[in-house]
Amino acid sequence: MTIAARAFRAAPLAGWWAWPRPLIGHRWSLAQQYLVASLIVVLAGVLITGAWIGHQIETSVVERTGGITALYVDSVIGPHLQALALDDRWLTPDDAAALNGLVADTGLGEGVVQFKIWSRDGRILYSTDPALVGQQFPVDDFLQQAINGQVSADISNLDAPENRDERQHFSRLVEVYAPVRQNSDGRVIAINEFYLLPDALDQEIRDAQLSSWAVVAGIGLVTYLLLAGIVKRGSDTIRHQQRELERRLEQNTRLHERVRQAAGRTTALNEQALRRVSADLHDGPGQALALALLRLDALQAPCADNVESCRRTHADFETVHSAVRDALSDLRAISAGLRLPELERLTVVEVASRAIDDHQRRSRVTVQRQLESLPEQAPLAIKIALVRTLQEALSNATRHGRGADVRVELDGAGDRLRLKVSDRGPGFDTQLAERSGGLGLAGMRERAELLGGRFAVESSVGAGTTVQAWWPLSVPVGA
Repeated sequence: MTIAARAFRAAPLAGWWAWPRPLIGHRWSLAQQYLVASLIVVLAGVLITGAWIGHQIETSVVERTGGITALYVDSVIGPHLQALALDDRWLTPDDAAALNGLVADTGLGEGVVQFKIWSRDGRILYSTDPALVGQQFPVDDFLQQAINGQVSADISNLDAPENRDERQHFSRLVEVYAPVRQNSDGRVIAINEFYLLPDALDQEIRDAQLSSWAVVAGIGLVTYLLLAGIVKRGSDTIRHQQRELERRLEQNTRLHERVRQAAGRTTALNEQALRRVSADLHDGPGQALALALLRLDALQAPCADNVESCRRTHADFETVHSAVRDALSDLRAISAGLRLPELERLTVVEVASRAIDDHQRRSRVTVQRQLESLPEQAPLAIKIALVRTLQEALSNATRHGRGADVRVELDGAGDRLRLKVSDRGPGFDTQLAERSGGLGLAGMRERAELLGGRFAVESSVGAGTTVQAWWPLSVPVGA
């Protein structure tokens, strides 16, 4: 387990943050999704940053060690290689013997496990493996850097052709190339290559990398905790606002339901008031007009015997008699229109059929009907609204639509009752009609919307008219 993983595992997250629930059967919130995504990003950043810093540490330690060792090696063997400034094709026997003595008898041989001298064209001039002396190999990047005057160092896996002898004893070594310069002018006259055991460097690199991983993991952990804290605070605020919104929505729903119930009760109470007005008109002014009509008939009878005396008043009697008779007829029609039949005991089909039949009888206009998929019963308020809307829509279709192909469609789709009244009359401009302030369309719309339904009218000049209304069947039955 890496330092970052151990540091993250030890973090006390559970005490202050509710970690996301199991994936199965749970829909994650936006905050939980963000925390998981940010965790992945932070972990990826920690891993990438840690790996990069570790590589940089390894490179830096190897180059530093190689540079220090190269200075020491150059100070020891440099004086014995100055002859290469005159002829770099080979070393003199004395110089080769001196190098063998240095490798065998000094501290150079203790730290360096292999030693080579290269010419500038890639030939090995000296090696602790005598079989390599005189062989020429391709100039690689590290050797080229040394030829250019730079020290290059790397941990080698010993897979190059010239590492045949090293591969038999070691799996990896620190490989260092250092330029050998002429004392007089500093010109590179040869390259010395030596190999160091990586054990001490591995420990130093490992300690530095562990320290860097701990720092990077700590920074990543602090970053994630800060992000988690900010997101948690925002998530708490959102949840609080959601709960408040749900509470208000629930309150609005209850208020809306109460308004619908009140509208249903108001509709029923209005019908009761209209019924009382109808009875009052019938029993009060209606009876008085009927009595006045009888008395006028009685007053007109003597005039039949004395035509000369009544000739001047006969025309007035006829006018008053006709006016009273017409007023009585209108009063009775108004009274009958205000009073609806008992609707509670009737089914929805019977309520609609009776309203359509009454209209046909009064107007003598044929109405086509299509009553399908209707429930047996509906709340009283819906029945009242259905009758009143039918009366108004059919009356408009007869008066304004000229009774042309009047059609009624009524169906119960799901939990809603849908009414459609159409005609093929001259039609009208709906926007102009709404601005005119007429009561017919406004009353039908209000009846539908008061009970939680909808109302729509479609018409255009020369294209007929279609009126539609929808009512929910969930209005309380007692409304």
